[in-house]
Amino acid sequence: ILARNITREETIAIRTSGIKSLIVENDYRRNYKSQAFSHVIGYVNLVSSDDLRSNESLALNDLIGKSGLELFYDDELRGDNGFITISRNAKGELEDIQRTSEPIAGEIMQTTIDAEFQEYFYSRMLKGLGSLGRTSGVGLAINPKNGEVLALLSFPSFDANNVSDYLSDSNRSLFNRAVSGLYSPGSTIKPVHGVAALSEGVVTREKQIFSAGFIEIPNPFYPDKPSIFVDWKPHGWVNIHSALARSSNVYFYVVGGGFEGLEGVGIEKLRDYWITFGFDRLTGIDLPGEVTGFLPSPQEKEERTDIIWRVGDTYNISIGQGDLQLTPLELLNSIVAIAEGKAYQLHIAKTDQSQEIINIMDLQPAIDEVRIGLEDAVNKSYGTANLLDTLPMPVAAKTGSAQTAGNTKTNALFIGYAPADDPQIAVLVLIEDAREGSLNAIPIARDVFEWYYVNRLK
Repeated sequence: ILARNITREETIAIRTSGIKSLIVENDYRRNYKSQAFSHVIGYVNLVSSDDLRSNESLALNDLIGKSGLELFYDDELRGDNGFITISRNAKGELEDIQRTSEPIAGEIMQTTIDAEFQEYFYSRMLKGLGSLGRTSGVGLAINPKNGEVLALLSFPSFDANNVSDYLSDSNRSLFNRAVSGLYSPGSTIKPVHGVAALSEGVVTREKQIFSAGFIEIPNPFYPDKPSIFVDWKPHGWVNIHSALARSSNVYFYVVGGGFEGLEGVGIEKLRDYWITFGFDRLTGIDLPGEVTGFLPSPQEKEERTDIIWRVGDTYNISIGQGDLQLTPLELLNSIVAIAEGKAYQLHIAKTDQSQEIINIMDLQPAIDEVRIGLEDAVNKSYGTANLLDTLPMPVAAKTGSAQTAGNTKTNALFIGYAPADDPQIAVLVLIEDAREGSLNAIPIARDVFEWYYVNRLK
């Protein structure tokens, strides 16, 4: 191939030139219609030299998948080349072209993505980001019953018809944050830690802990300079339900790391529960580039920094700060596990088979209590997600604000599911550098839930 997408005038000039070795053929070109789907569908491009070396079935001018579903399912979607035989005479002049093997079309793929819902979610997220003067974030929605991905969004998106325009983009538009991004979960990790604290007998549903707005840890080296760990506001006496609804930091400091005679879960047991919730392994989504979370440990910290693990590290980890990092996919699947007692491998290609990858049914007593706290976050006037209380269906939710970039920026997070008594959809909204934290994610989540109820569940 010498040139693609030549003009009509160029075509006429070549065909009337009398040069038989120049052949003009009709071809096809992908037309990606909406940036709402760019990170899901991906794009195709010409093979590279590395592609040709690694796959003998490829030809020099083949177009192959380079990202998204186009890449993950390239073998199935691309099909097989046909062959032609070109005859020339002794002078090298073209005499005949015969098709000796017909091309075989690739498979047709049906996805789980709800196209209309994806378009709405995209436009609503774009509006929300624009109102904050922000560009980056993630939107996810999955079916808790089987792991089907209903919507997957990474911002900023890109025009898959003109990928070269984004190769040097400082906003990393081609980077799929939903699949490959690692984030501090902030308070959205508290439901998992609530399950751990209840299951380990650290607290009961009745056990109350007092939040004066902070806790103070003595410093044996500098008695006049104690370590202070703050709550985002004083909450008074809270139990597991109100601590989740109010998102009390002090409560989770204490149940995670212990305080004044109450022994916490501790970092080693917390790590065990992170693994139980699948944070050490892939969700198995059928998109390229998925990564797993980073799960800190005392040994890893000491090897990396030559500093021992302290109770303050456990406190920070207990509220989703510190070195703990998860992907949006892992985080959303953790709330699905609490909603259903299990979670499935996430998938976009339609299939009749759902593979279970998390099962916490043996933790059911603790799960039941945590579910109440997540519902109270919406139903109670003091709940951090109370804005969702006006929705026409019951919702269970958890918000989070994660400090990043040396505490100079705050990511806003929201995870939740609905209807709370029979979950049909689980939603995640993440806004990078969201200024006022989790408050900015809730209006988007509310509108997404309402659209889905009106258009799919009503």
